Amino acid sequence: MESTNLNIRTDKNVKAAAEKIFEELGLSMTTAINIFLRQTIRENGIPFELKLDIPNETTVAAIEEGRKIAHDKNAKGYKNMDDLRAALDV
Repeated sequence: MESTNLNIRTDKNVKAAAEKIFEELGLSMTTAINIFLRQTIRENGIPFELKLDIPNETTVAAIEEGRKIAHDKNAKGYKNMDDLRAALDV
């Protein structure tokens, strides 16, 4: 097997935290990165799920409430920030 060097840049704290975990697992940084690369080849893609954050229940409820208000013809609306501030007493 012919080897080559791979240079990457990462945050100092990220590197230290990862090294601590790898050490506890009995791995070096090099071995851990090689595991990631080989698994990427096996999976033909990133070997873990990449997804956007899913909003928590409070955020989902707020989004739903906002949608209901937006479609409620009886909901009070404001044409400018001054009127809104006055209604909120701020």
